[in-house]
Amino acid sequence: MLSFLNKPYKKEQLTKILNPTVKKWFFSKFKDYSLPQLYGVMEIHKRNNILISAPTGGTKTLTAFLSILNELVDSAEKGILEDKVYCVYVSPLKALNEDIKVNLIEPLKEIEGIAEKRLGIRIAVRTGDTPVSERAKMTKKPPHILITTPESLAILLTSTKFREHLKQVDWCIVDEIHSLAESKRGVHLSLSLERLQYLCGYMTRIGLSATIAPLEEIAKYLVGYENNEPRDCKIVDVQFTKKMGLKVLCPVKDLVNTTGDEMHNNLYQLIHDLVQKHRTTLIFTNTRAATERVVYNLKDMFPQFYNEENIGAHHGSLGKYKRHRIEDRLRKGLMKCVVSSTSLELGIDIGYIDLVICLTSPKSIARLAQRLGRSGHRLHETIKGRLIVMDRDDLVECAVMLKNVLERKIDRVHIPTNCLDVLAQQIDGIALEQVWEVKELFKLVKQSYNYRELSKKDFDAVIDYLAGEYSSLEDRHVYAKIWHKEGKIGRRGKLGRVIYMTNIGTIPDETYVTVKIGNQVVGKIDEAFLERLKKGDVFVLGGEKYEFLYSKGMTCQVNASTYRPPTIPSWYSEMLPLSFDLALEIGKFRRLIEDKLNAGKGKKEIVEFINNYLYVDKNSANEIYNYIKEQYLYASVAHDKKIVMENYSENNKKYVIFHSLFGRRVNDCLSRVIGYAVGKLRGRDVEIGVNDNGFYIASDKVLLIKPVLKLLKSSRLRELAELAINRTEVLNRRFRHCAARALMILREYMGKHKRVGRQQTTAMILINAVKRISKDFPILKEARREVLEDLMDIENATRILKEIEAGKIKIEEINTTTPSPFAFNLIMQGYTDILKMEDRIEFLKKLHSYVLAKIGKTTSLQD
Repeated sequence: MLSFLNKPYKKEQLTKILNPTVKKWFFSKFKDYSLPQLYGVMEIHKRNNILISAPTGGTKTLTAFLSILNELVDSAEKGILEDKVYCVYVSPLKALNEDIKVNLIEPLKEIEGIAEKRLGIRIAVRTGDTPVSERAKMTKKPPHILITTPESLAILLTSTKFREHLKQVDWCIVDEIHSLAESKRGVHLSLSLERLQYLCGYMTRIGLSATIAPLEEIAKYLVGYENNEPRDCKIVDVQFTKKMGLKVLCPVKDLVNTTGDEMHNNLYQLIHDLVQKHRTTLIFTNTRAATERVVYNLKDMFPQFYNEENIGAHHGSLGKYKRHRIEDRLRKGLMKCVVSSTSLELGIDIGYIDLVICLTSPKSIARLAQRLGRSGHRLHETIKGRLIVMDRDDLVECAVMLKNVLERKIDRVHIPTNCLDVLAQQIDGIALEQVWEVKELFKLVKQSYNYRELSKKDFDAVIDYLAGEYSSLEDRHVYAKIWHKEGKIGRRGKLGRVIYMTNIGTIPDETYVTVKIGNQVVGKIDEAFLERLKKGDVFVLGGEKYEFLYSKGMTCQVNASTYRPPTIPSWYSEMLPLSFDLALEIGKFRRLIEDKLNAGKGKKEIVEFINNYLYVDKNSANEIYNYIKEQYLYASVAHDKKIVMENYSENNKKYVIFHSLFGRRVNDCLSRVIGYAVGKLRGRDVEIGVNDNGFYIASDKVLLIKPVLKLLKSSRLRELAELAINRTEVLNRRFRHCAARALMILREYMGKHKRVGRQQTTAMILINAVKRISKDFPILKEARREVLEDLMDIENATRILKEIEAGKIKIEEINTTTPSPFAFNLIMQGYTDILKMEDRIEFLKKLHSYVLAKIGKTTSLQD
């Protein structure tokens, strides 16, 4: 049973359970207990499962460890401390693990100083970076607190020697649980937690997170299921107890009538002024390229203020040494400014940050709250953040996002379920432990939140694959990994353990793809970008346009002779998708404005409403009003209850633009299905463009959109979506990822690493082989599920179609001779790679003036 703790324990109750030495240490360091501690410490002491959601810097880690340290110190002083692992701490980051180790060792030294003797409590980190000598020491003398990652925990559970030390684990802490739960690493961990609990009988599970929703689902993920019901769990939500000082800022007064030079110079002057007014500033961008660009421009424009020692970039493409150096200098207070993409969002200890700047929208309320929480990291400090916007879409998005943060609303996390590739990997590891009854194993798997609805048919299909029931795969060097006989399974072959240990994990190998015209190399693109391409798509590389033809292995063949506009922007693969919940909130706001415009309300009243509703200043409210009013007068305003379908033609090309404000993941799904259906009716492929606010379908032939929309039913959406992605790059690439997780493709074998190109070539051979076996071969089925549910959002796309069918969302069709401002932005997104910033702004100014002329306003500029 899940239950929220609505009342904290009293200070006296907590003090009563503390060992005298621990009590003396605690009050020498802290004046009083924090709110999370008043809620959580006693529950952990009582061995109750608990999920603690509190702001970054809200003492969650100490809350989780205080009761555990208390019992270990008490046992040590009484001479009853055993040589076993008492607590397993799991986090997604190796750097965070090192932080935790340091932050535990120091208190233990201080406690030993008070006790005036060594207590012998051991703490150790076990990750892929741990030296062999350290691993050997742990096997002989296990740490009392084991700090690890999901992958290393799975290895330890399969290790014959170390496994014995895990048979009496009392506590398991999962830190940054929101980051794990939404990925396949979290699915992997969920099964590992069930394996660990099976081994030790019972353990208390403790989940820690700063920003998370819905809490009930995360709690179920943490504790798992028993007898088809979630295990008991207490939920503590002290999410928004810290004060916030947040603002949306714009570098210029007018987002349209401003030159490129003005925008550029004002942006960096604004950033510089903010940085200089604070001791240490952390700037978040949404891409690695933007991170490097901001650092370069600040150093270039203000060389007397910034140098290699006080400003730096931090992102995943940097080497470990450079990242650690930045982190270390941050902790020591030596950095004036650090610019990051997403790598500093999680709870690594980076010391004191007094200001966080977000350059453009982070696309998610939870992500914004997480980023802002890096400032005022200590318990009672104010979170101070600034969102800098660059255009009017961004202004609306950031303003609505800020409103949701201030009003304590968080968008929901997506948790993958029934991932058959991860299941195959884990079953292979489980079979290494012992001989299992298949029924007992199925019961164990179903205890994981992620597999609670797993069908016996899918489970049996995975067992059949692992047991080598598909003999045709042996011709492709895919051999049986387990034996399956008389309702039991077990390990097969002497190399099974080595293969499992060296290929464990869920993070796929990725690299760059070489772009060629024939044999001539043009450049490189990343794999995530290639996933988005289909035959005929046009993209920009090195300032030139290329048409995608096909890919083979890690080579992409293109045609340079193209006069069509780009359909995919080069930064598309790095774009963070707008969350569905935030998209609905933006749509709701636009609907409220349209209602007021329909009711004939004046500008003054509407601007006042915007100002109050969104917590923005008067200039921002005016910008938002003008933007929505222009779209209202020119075409129609799309929102959460209305999709606008805009038709227009240009140069013998027909466009249908869907103004659908549901986020890129939903729009990606809907556009592929509609595009596939239209293409089938016309007997040829159509052009598709997608962003967070809509999508378009284009062709030089008449587009039969209306018949498709009439035939498109929510009940058949998944079937059509599977057909639409069947021969796409995205399915081919994702199949390789799934095949590697399921150990169909071995990344490491006999001491040799298989390069990504070889893996992809093998995957293309295998995908054709499994299609001949069955369209529902488990790993192929999982690749389709990953594309439709994790990469796209077929669940909410289906929800949208159901609401259209029920009349809750209407589709309004309009015809225009030139595209509306919204439609133009979508169609021209690929051109933003060709235009420099100043050219782009001049171009948009002319467009804006043209639109004003179309709706009857005066303008001095001509199209």
